[in-house]
Amino acid sequence: MEERMKPGDIVRHFKGNSYEILCFAKDSETQEEVVVYRALYGERGVWVRKKEMFFSPVDREKYPDVKQHWRFERA
Repeated sequence: MEERMKPGDIVRHFKGNSYEILCFAKDSETQEEVVVYRALYGERGVWVRKKEMFFSPVDREKYPDVKQHWRFERA
């Protein structure tokens, strides 16, 4: 999944909102890879999420009725 996404791509969170991937980066303390992305709604805030979590599948136990398989998918 993640190989197909790149900065500039528009993605949809499984709860419905759209975001733009700005870049991939590393946390300066832990060296963990992160995704930097901007909301395409409201105040258009910029967010950071661990790459592992960004590209993870939706938790089916917590969200059994969600149709989307991945937490973020290309819009």
